[in-house]
Amino acid sequence: MFNVLISYWPLYWPHILLGLSLVVGAIAAVHAAMTKDEVRAALGWVGVIMLSPIVGALVYAIAGVNRMRRSSLRSQRAGMSDIELYHLSHYDASPDEVRTVSGRNFIAMKRLGDVVSRCNLTSGNSLTVLQSGDIAYAAMLKAIREAQRSVLLETYIFDNDRIGRQFVAALGDAVKRGVQVRVLVDAVGARYSTPSIVGVLRHVNVRVEVFNGKLIMGLRLPYANLRTHRKMLIIDGALAFTGGMNIREAFTTEFAQEHAAQDTHFQLTGPVVTDLFHTASEDWRFTTDELLEGDAWAISPPKQAAGEGLLVRAVPSGPDKSLETNHKIMMGAFSVAEKHIRIMSPYFLPDREFISALVTAARRGVMVDIVVPAQNNLVLVDMAMTAQFDQLLKDGCRIWRSKGAFNHSKLMCVDDVWAYAGSSNLDPRSLRLNFEIDLEIYDRPTAEAIAKRIDKHVATGTLVNLADLKRRPFFRRLIERIVWLGSPYL
Repeated sequence: MFNVLISYWPLYWPHILLGLSLVVGAIAAVHAAMTKDEVRAALGWVGVIMLSPIVGALVYAIAGVNRMRRSSLRSQRAGMSDIELYHLSHYDASPDEVRTVSGRNFIAMKRLGDVVSRCNLTSGNSLTVLQSGDIAYAAMLKAIREAQRSVLLETYIFDNDRIGRQFVAALGDAVKRGVQVRVLVDAVGARYSTPSIVGVLRHVNVRVEVFNGKLIMGLRLPYANLRTHRKMLIIDGALAFTGGMNIREAFTTEFAQEHAAQDTHFQLTGPVVTDLFHTASEDWRFTTDELLEGDAWAISPPKQAAGEGLLVRAVPSGPDKSLETNHKIMMGAFSVAEKHIRIMSPYFLPDREFISALVTAARRGVMVDIVVPAQNNLVLVDMAMTAQFDQLLKDGCRIWRSKGAFNHSKLMCVDDVWAYAGSSNLDPRSLRLNFEIDLEIYDRPTAEAIAKRIDKHVATGTLVNLADLKRRPFFRRLIERIVWLGSPYL
């Protein structure tokens, strides 16, 4: 058959190419129509496939079939939810506790979180905000050096640089002391520096693996979209660190000096550590089939009694049974806001539903302030963000460009009594494709501290003006809109 096609090719190549284009395009279009959950996504892909013969089908095969992979991940991870087996149920927060610390309207937020998240809201927690890489890395390294039983580290980026090698040394020393150490790095994030830190860790006998890392010809397409973007460090089942901070020297003044990027991380104790540990241990088990159990991995009893301390919920989300959990919780918070919504995000590219929720809050009289970097480290993302600003500005939301060093923090505060922070960016990748971990915090002092952190950038930032946006050259605005069309894949 192949020889026959070759013999006819010189004379009938246009007809053969047309037939091939129709067959391949039809298969791809049917697949998009049958597997996409959102009508806009389905229509978009069918349009690309039909308007770009063969090329469109190829692009779809590379970038558009993540739905199948997500289904596969869900089925593979379906039996791995051990959180409920270890959850300290007597620490579960009551509606009365929520009413006392955050007000009556946030009881609805507790109910929402109980339904959509795999982790319950618990009392008995302590939380410290770590306001820079210098502070966060120092605390994390100290904890690793003092570990007695176990260290479980999961991160998106772990660079082979000067700060990364400090972590390698601390982890290697812990192994020498007899501490059980496991490190999980995302397959894409592990390649942000060359050579990868994975080999360096293995050289000092640290057990390290890469998440979703079985590559074909050096690539993991289309599955490279499905990443662990989580940042978690759990020490001895008692102390945890999480937030937005990867392991990179660019976030320390020690090495980057005045050019150091900013970020926010959190140190925690209490029942929430149990949920963070089992989220990270699920990812490790998914990757390696090893179940972390035994005395080394036992959870230490919380020091504070039930009903004391802070009310905190761990919020895992990702393309498995926790799909869009982060999105649902944030949308719920916007619906109960009465006074002020503050958001800080380095990559602000939410979907239409998210924008509508913010706009609706602004129309109800809620002040909505959104802070993004003046200088973004991802130029295309910044262009796409700018193209979307008008949808918020025309309905009363305020957007501020934060001056100074690039800020990678992902922070949210509602009415100065409820806060949400962690690894989730407000873009399609974090809200649908990545595995993320966030914290939902019901505590006025913590929420006020995060609000003040955001307000500092508002005070020194530049307010984005809708009229100024519209006055910019047409060609520039057109390019931004074209980039915005591809924002789900940035």
